[in-house]
Amino acid sequence: MAPTPTPAASTSSLTLTNALMSKFKPAKIFKDAVEPLPPKSPSGRATPPGPRHITGMSFDDRGTQLITAAEDETFRLYSARSGKQSKTLFSKKYGVDLPRFTHKDTAIIHASTKEDDTVRYHSLHDNKYLQYFRGHKAKVVTLEMSPVDDTFMSGSLDKTVRLWDLRTPQCRGLLNLPSSPIVAYDTSGLVFAVGVNEYQRILVYDLANYDKEPFLVIELEDPTLSLVSFPPRPIYMTSLAFSPNGKYILVGCSGDAHYIVDAFDGFLLAKLEGHVGLERRRPDVAPGIQPVRGCSGEEVSWTPDGKYVVGGSLDGKIVVWDAQTIPQRSEPASLKSPPGRIAPLAKLDGHPGPSRCVRFNPRYAMMATAGAELAFWLPDQSADLEEVAKELLKKRAPAPST
Repeated sequence: MAPTPTPAASTSSLTLTNALMSKFKPAKIFKDAVEPLPPKSPSGRATPPGPRHITGMSFDDRGTQLITAAEDETFRLYSARSGKQSKTLFSKKYGVDLPRFTHKDTAIIHASTKEDDTVRYHSLHDNKYLQYFRGHKAKVVTLEMSPVDDTFMSGSLDKTVRLWDLRTPQCRGLLNLPSSPIVAYDTSGLVFAVGVNEYQRILVYDLANYDKEPFLVIELEDPTLSLVSFPPRPIYMTSLAFSPNGKYILVGCSGDAHYIVDAFDGFLLAKLEGHVGLERRRPDVAPGIQPVRGCSGEEVSWTPDGKYVVGGSLDGKIVVWDAQTIPQRSEPASLKSPPGRIAPLAKLDGHPGPSRCVRFNPRYAMMATAGAELAFWLPDQSADLEEVAKELLKKRAPAPST
């Protein structure tokens, strides 16, 4: 295990570049981030194949803490500054998934995996539940805090999206959909998107008029998929994320491609390739004909400046794509035109096993990746120091005699 990392440089004072993104290395690996499976289930019930995994994680607004949720029914708190685990909390009764910091670094919301389908508001300070948000009739599969206030959204296998406020347990808004949704806020908190997998559509709503029709419907159709198989394998969305400038929507998918669409016109702009999809638990299992969600839906995310996308892979690589190369389209371009295909800028080694969750710190030049283990990544500055040392030695070397 590498030494404890020093605090990462703030992204406000450090510009992310292609060279820097290619130099990220694991600074700390937590091999005990998930409790291993017991030798045999005491109840005799079948246990999931393979090791347990972290299924979700979230940085707080200041980027100083990371919370993870795992299949061992624990959530764990880590300090991003010291690179140490600070707390382990258990939710054996209800299970835990989709942990999301509120705008306080002492409280989170999370989904349940057992008992019921309630969203819970939890105090990390004294390990108590502050509120229960009841209403969903099936498992909650998507959960997002508003970036600007204490409201949040949840989506469930019951084919609904519910809007909530931390201050009251009553649902303040409801959307009925034809299939289970994926949700995301834009950075202003005034617009939100809902991905509907069965119809391969992304519906974009004005939050103030969510009870009316969406103002934009994006058809997620990739003509290049018919070159692989016919009929083409459907796209299965696992996450949505608006870019920091609000221009794009990153569509995380379970297969071997992610997509970037124009958030204003709905054009399918880019296809991100070069990783191995994470719908399978192990690399030796063949993918199914019908795509499914893996054990995590957090395989891909933006960097805080929106210049890059980072994602995980079944082979353990951390893949970096340069979002500055996204091709642009304008009218009268066809909505069904093939997307520009973007190959990785870099494939980073160092994560042990499949990298199922990838999140870039919102304030510092560091990222976290998770699967059966958790890793904190920082840029490797040693290469730069070696270059500086070489230059100094050149300057100090005596000139050759003539």
